[in-house]
Parts: sequence; C-alpha cells; structure tokens
Amino acid sequence: MTTTAGITLQNATVTLGGKPILSNLTLHLTQPRIGIIGRNGSGKTTLLRLMAGLIPPTTGSVQIDGLNPTDRKAILPRLGILFQNPDHQILFPTVAEELAFGLRQQGQSQAAADQAVTHLLATESRAHWAKAATHTLSQGQRHYLCLLAILLMQPQTILLDEPFAGLDLPTQIRLARRLAALPQRLITITHDPASLASCDRVIWLESGQIRADGPPAAVLPAFTAAMTELGERDADTHLAD
Repeated sequence: MTTTAGITLQNATVTLGGKPILSNLTLHLTQPRIGIIGRNGSGKTTLLRLMAGLIPPTTGSVQIDGLNPTDRKAILPRLGILFQNPDHQILFPTVAEELAFGLRQQGQSQAAADQAVTHLLATESRAHWAKAATHTLSQGQRHYLCLLAILLMQPQTILLDEPFAGLDLPTQIRLARRLAALPQRLITITHDPASLASCDRVIWLESGQIRADGPPAAVLPAFTAAMTELGERDADTHLAD
C-alpha cells in the first residue's frame, strides 16, 4: 500500500480481556460510500472505534490519510463520527454551545465559531434552535444536531454507526436524503443490508474477520442468504457454550 489517502488498516488486531475481537484486518478504504455489515457480535462497533482512534490496535496499525488517529487535533478535519445514540455524543446544554464546540477544538475563536453556528442554523431553517436546551429535542432532532456538529468541522470522512436505528420512518427518509447529498466519504456500519444497496463497496465482517469484500450486488445477497440460513436454525445456541 503506497498511498496515504483514506483509512488504512494493516494486520490490525484488537484483543479485549484476552479475547480477540478483530483479527489481522488489512483494509484500504478510499471509496466514497462504504458499508460494513455483520450481525451482532461480529466486531463492527469495535472496528468503528478502532478507525476513529478511540481504541488502539493490540497489534498492527491504523492510519487516516497517513496519520495516527489517536492524534486528535490532526484528525479533527479528517474524520467525524456519528454515534448510534446521540446522548453518547452531546456534551453541552444548548444547541449553539454543542455546535460551537468542535470549531473551538479546531482553534477557531469564539466569535468565529458563533458566526459559523448562526449561519449554519439559518441555512438549515433552524435558527430557533440556537438557544434551545439539547435535552428538549426529540431523538431524531438530537441525532440531526450531532450530524450538523460534524458537518461544521468539514471532515473528509464520516463514520456512521447504525445511523437509522431508533428513528421513525419520516426521520430516516430525511436523514438518508441528507447523507446521500454529502460530499464526504461515508463509512456506514450496520446490520441492515437494505441500507447499503447504493454503496460503492461493502465489507462483511464475521467473528472479527473479513468474510467478504466487494460490490453490494455480490456481498449483500450472500450475507442475506447466510443470515436466512441462520434464522432457519436455532442461531443463538452457541451463546450458551
């Protein structure tokens, strides 16, 4: 691998509590739309945390555009994360404070950050949100607030952790439309194959290893067939082992 663009994992392994969660993953993620699919317990969330620099690899390496993701200041303009639960992401009591935080972390003055927040909310037809208490927003509104906070920082890549989980159908449709229009690279982690049909590349993770990697037309039918077969058996019997 000679290029430094995108996210690169080289023989990356994560072991937690003596148990291997991810095993020797080697990936170079450069496509505009990438999906990572797998059933619960396959290692998807650990992979997201690894790519985001929230946990280090036990062995191997991870780089974002040639940089170590644990260098938070260097990574801020390169990578954003939209967590499944917005309450794990929101830190401040008001919308304006929450939106300004990332810009302040990037080194902008308070005045410049406030101006950018005001402009964004006006553009989004949400100027009335500025002084709103974040806890008064609905689940979908808090999720959207987290996305707006990421977009203000203009990262090149956004990691999406089950972005439609817990949202009603109209909110899912609005969020999907907004995400589809973004110029950033999107890496979506999910267990729902239907949400990845328009991706450029899909990676199927199983037991912490890559089961398949390719275009959605090849990977998703194989994943769906395997999950259907599991569903026809007692797929959870291994949990008692």
